[in-house]
Amino acid sequence: MPVPTSLSDSLALPLIAAPMFLISGPELALACCKAGIVGSFPALNQRTSEGFEDWLKQMNSDLASHADSRPEQPAAPYAVNLIVHKTNPRWEADLELCVKYRVPIVITSLGAATKVVEAVHSYGGLVFHDVTNQKHARKATEAGVDGIIAVAAGAGGHAGTVNPLVLVHEIREVFDGTLILAGALSHGQDLLAAQAMGADLGYMGTRFINTSESQAEAAYQEMIIEAVSGDIIHTPAVSGIPASFMRQSLEAGGFPMDELHKPGTVNYGEKLKPVNDEAKAWKTVWSAGQGVSAIRDVVPTAELVSRLRREYEAAKARLCKG
Repeated sequence: MPVPTSLSDSLALPLIAAPMFLISGPELALACCKAGIVGSFPALNQRTSEGFEDWLKQMNSDLASHADSRPEQPAAPYAVNLIVHKTNPRWEADLELCVKYRVPIVITSLGAATKVVEAVHSYGGLVFHDVTNQKHARKATEAGVDGIIAVAAGAGGHAGTVNPLVLVHEIREVFDGTLILAGALSHGQDLLAAQAMGADLGYMGTRFINTSESQAEAAYQEMIIEAVSGDIIHTPAVSGIPASFMRQSLEAGGFPMDELHKPGTVNYGEKLKPVNDEAKAWKTVWSAGQGVSAIRDVVPTAELVSRLRREYEAAKARLCKG
């Protein structure tokens, strides 16, 4: 399905910079939007709904100023991630703020709620929902979402385990809306490959940790530069539900490495931890996807997007020659 016009008309590249817990904020999101891709952040990266509201005011004000000063170069819309789960007591209040400030795109996680879709559609916004399998894609389709984010094997954060080729095909069997692929995308040519599979947009998280506007500390960024795909461990040890973390940070956190490498032997919890506990855990144990293998620097977001765009166009040119 074509990307909605409200989104496609302002994109310089078919890409969303994923909302990353404790990493993404307005500075990164604004830099992405001004560079022509969707920028985003989790509502929970602000400790309170009042702080979250301040961020929404900042986003709308800065993007309005950008539109006034550079009408020839429209910014891409931004997105907010809501954790729609009982461990997040704020999600309904934060949803009300999304409606109040007419957030262009709301990305939901851990729960596809019709209530969210109805609220966001009331002002013309879009709802994308992330899933790791076809079962959850069906539920999202029934909830009426506009887009589904296929979180495949190799992704950072709460990643899936299904090969991206398989996951895209399985979701396309039950959903004909906008499909976004996540999982180890780091180069511009990866976006073209995602589109060739049947996705409409790419979704990059780890690559944007290593930008100047990221909230990641320097040691986190350096660990990403030094890491390879084999350093990424998918485990429920930190969150209570499976997520991807760098081996080096798990070792530093004192986790039992022999057990983490054995599927099915770790039983640290069967559900997401309360928000405050989650934040404490993720602050010292650092998440990343297998795309770390392709990251060797820290650059401004505008420079990164420009690089990705060149790589994307070069890949298209190579295919056309063939």
